[in-house]
Amino acid sequence: MALPVIVKKIEEISGLPEEDLELLKKVEDKYPFLSNEYYLSLIDWEDENDPIRRIIIPDLHELDPRGDLDPSGESEITVVRGIQHKYGPTALMIVSESCGGVCRYCFRKRIFLDTESETIDDFPEAMDYIKSNPKISNVLLTGGDPLFLATVKLQHIISKLREIPHVKIIRIGSRMPAFNPRRILDDPSLLEMIKKYSTKDKRIYIMTHFSHPRELTDLAVDAAASLLSAGAILANQTPILRGVNDNPDVLSELFTKLAETGIPPYYVFQCRPTIGNSHFSVPIEETYEILRQAREKCSGLAKRAKFIMSHKTGKIEILAVDENFTYMKYHQAADIADNERFMVFKKNPKGYWLEDYGGSFLKS
Repeated sequence: MALPVIVKKIEEISGLPEEDLELLKKVEDKYPFLSNEYYLSLIDWEDENDPIRRIIIPDLHELDPRGDLDPSGESEITVVRGIQHKYGPTALMIVSESCGGVCRYCFRKRIFLDTESETIDDFPEAMDYIKSNPKISNVLLTGGDPLFLATVKLQHIISKLREIPHVKIIRIGSRMPAFNPRRILDDPSLLEMIKKYSTKDKRIYIMTHFSHPRELTDLAVDAAASLLSAGAILANQTPILRGVNDNPDVLSELFTKLAETGIPPYYVFQCRPTIGNSHFSVPIEETYEILRQAREKCSGLAKRAKFIMSHKTGKIEILAVDENFTYMKYHQAADIADNERFMVFKKNPKGYWLEDYGGSFLKS
């Protein structure tokens, strides 16, 4: 498999001036840097505000102490190590602590730090939990990045899930089609595995994470086509990121390219208040307006993404904003009693997260 050269230290990047390297080492000492030559080649080094650069190159703003390492309360829904179970029909398996690159906005950056591992350590115990919960109809493999695993390891996990009758859908969340399309294109065994286990009545979904249209290179589009030909269903999710895709033209271009490639937009996430991520955050109401304008430029197939805040109490969809109020509802709630709950808040232009609206709740 012809993998691009991995770049693990910022001093290995030829495009950065020496004075920048010295400053950014302070960030690298706190939050690891990881990329590869392919992804770095997408950067326009003449543009200090290049969006790909912003995604992958450390920034001094990451030293801002505001935020939380676990903003969505994942530790509270971990039932056995490596298994999260927040919503009845869905279980989440953390199967890898490694990625093809470390996004500077990662909401799960704690797994790259020297903390206790969160990946599955007792595979039979994890499988037993899923087997013993017949309400679990779909399982999301995440990390890290499941496609960073060797195919033989990934196939072992998927084959065991396919032995559980009530697990109908397997989802694989991955940035690899953006970071390293050759992981897919140069590994026939991966595509053969997908073809075997993505059947007509039990599909494998690949949840891609393209955040900017320039990530959809010819290689990335070829990788997506290969996954589709193997029988996978593709859908995309991205957070709204300041300086990356917080622009209606950029976002509409991303949505349109995704739809044309066969990767329908699925979720647009409000950037989570993770420590070191504040410089990526855009207020909720500003994001809604960006999305509204972007959708106006798109056809129906390109405008289907839901605007979601992945709060510890559930996935909250931001439905509308008018002159006075912001309207939300629970798309999926940790407490089943909150499912589809409709909420109205007084507008707060500085609101980034649900708690920022706490004092202005009107009705549900």
